[in-house]
Amino acid sequence: MQEFPWPRSLWLVRHGESTANVADFAAAQARSLRLDIAVNDIDVPLSQTGERQAEALGHWLKEQPADRKPSLVVSSAYRRAQQTAEIALGVAQLDALPRLVDERFRDREQGVLDRLTRAGVMDAFPDEASRHDYLGKFWYRPPAGESWADVALRVRSALLELRLTAPEERVMVFTHDVTVLVTRYVVEQLAVPDAVALSGLVPNCSVTRYEREDGRLALDAFADTTAVEQAARTPVTSHD
Repeated sequence: MQEFPWPRSLWLVRHGESTANVADFAAAQARSLRLDIAVNDIDVPLSQTGERQAEALGHWLKEQPADRKPSLVVSSAYRRAQQTAEIALGVAQLDALPRLVDERFRDREQGVLDRLTRAGVMDAFPDEASRHDYLGKFWYRPPAGESWADVALRVRSALLELRLTAPEERVMVFTHDVTVLVTRYVVEQLAVPDAVALSGLVPNCSVTRYEREDGRLALDAFADTTAVEQAARTPVTSHD
């Protein structure tokens, strides 16, 4: 089988904290059945904390050596990822870089379970909760939604296109937590249990880095929060 070269580097950035992240945490604390949020998942914006995290990422990115900075930017089509890219690249003075929007790097679609808490799923769709537990997180597909395996199909497609069209680029992708984990599953050929075990370990505005070595991508950092940690009055947040 023909081997296509990987990009020189591949950096995956999870978006900054979103208003849905905040609403999800509040719903869990209140033991509510549903998130208090009016917009659809596509249009969820960053929270104020998320905006500060994106600014922090931009300051950190600006300090990186020229040969480490991205030469091509790809963003999920979802608003929170695009906002993170716009803010970070503006602060880093990299907003003139070529930028692509690729819906294949979007978040996992929840289908009929969208905006429901775990308690809400148990209340409205108890059979789906049982089916989730039976199949496991990777393989379970909610009605009208996606499984992790479904996300892997589109991630494989997007990565192949980057290999075909951008082998000499340093690519930075602004995306979502599940997409970061599924990319690790694809690139590193992880076993399903090992990929799922990484759930909850991708904080907002963290950076997962691969560098090309001997024609393959080698993991250089996973869920690195250095950028946010260096910023005053900007907390590191993690929402599964």
